Amino acid sequence: MNIKHILFLVPSLLLISSGLPKAIQKKVDSEIKETFHIETFEFSGVSIPLEQRKDLPSKFGNDNLFEIKSKDSLLGYAYVSKAPSKTDNFDYLVLLDPELIIIKTKVLVYREDYGGEIGSKRWLKQFIGKTQNDDLRYGDNIVAISGATISVKSFTDAINNLLISLKKLHSKNIL
Repeated sequence: MNIKHILFLVPSLLLISSGLPKAIQKKVDSEIKETFHIETFEFSGVSIPLEQRKDLPSKFGNDNLFEIKSKDSLLGYAYVSKAPSKTDNFDYLVLLDPELIIIKTKVLVYREDYGGEIGSKRWLKQFIGKTQNDDLRYGDNIVAISGATISVKSFTDAINNLLISLKKLHSKNIL
């Protein structure tokens, strides 16, 4: 292996080991600090066995479910993923307390010209307090947004799938 290969591999390994893209990680860190009222914390990936991941409606890898700890105490979890909008995907964050109750949702990056209203704090507040026992339904217990129908349905489905997945993982004592 020559020096060119080594120089290429080192940055690649750094990107793989960090889990999230730098810009996304910066936003996630900011939301964690604001939500949990802390400055320093440990942020580590939660490994879900492949066998357990197969039957879950949400995607889990080593780079999207994280434990948030401070001074060896579990503060909660962060789930970072993507959901489809009309022609692209948007990145979102869900912060959960140790009992897997949603304490915050945030649209991190929205890539469409229309539908960005799903990122409003007012609309996202309706997910706070939802648990693995809640069944979210667009237009029923989740408010619609005119002009953002696809994104609203997609985000609602993504959060609902996450709650179903968390329930399954919790029932198997994985979380």
